[in-house]
Amino acid sequence: MSPTKAGTPVGTPVPGRSESTQPERLAGATTRYVFPVGGCHASASQSHHDYPASDIFTKVGCQFVSPVDGRVDEVTRVDPWNPKTNVGRDRGGLSVSVVGVDGVRYYGSHLSAIAAGIEPGRQVRAGQILGLTGKTGSARFTPAHLHFGISWPTSPGKWWIRRGAVAPQPFLTAWQQGKSASPATVVARAERAYGVDRGCRSYC
Repeated sequence: MSPTKAGTPVGTPVPGRSESTQPERLAGATTRYVFPVGGCHASASQSHHDYPASDIFTKVGCQFVSPVDGRVDEVTRVDPWNPKTNVGRDRGGLSVSVVGVDGVRYYGSHLSAIAAGIEPGRQVRAGQILGLTGKTGSARFTPAHLHFGISWPTSPGKWWIRRGAVAPQPFLTAWQQGKSASPATVVARAERAYGVDRGCRSYC
């Protein structure tokens, strides 16, 4: 796939489809999970500031792959982040989120490029390349990493949930070891506990 490189003026961020658009699941299929960085050594942080997520440190240009079969939800192809304003919705830079067949949303950001054909509504498979790791958004002045978050699906643009609502570390560890571990139950429990969404609650 030919990725779209950071900084190329190919358009504005593309909102995803709503949670009513469910990914397709094959009858009788078992959900397969893979670690979201491929082709490179990667080390996932075991903690994260202010909200649940993991920074997966690796080189620029490594593969960001879909951790599960699903459907592309939201894509941001232009990096709007300005360090002077540090607006929360812009911190991810180039990003892709996927809603898996398990009903969980998976989000990766700070990408250097997005793979060709990756757009909202596109069906993807576990291990399929979504983009390349980089230093866009607020990672511009930090070591290269993939910001990885898991949450429940929402209506388009709710970045404060998309960036991460459940700690992904136990699942990343399992996937990196080749084990299949689903976050679906934990995410559903977190959504119930979260309650009514009234907007960003921390690190806004």
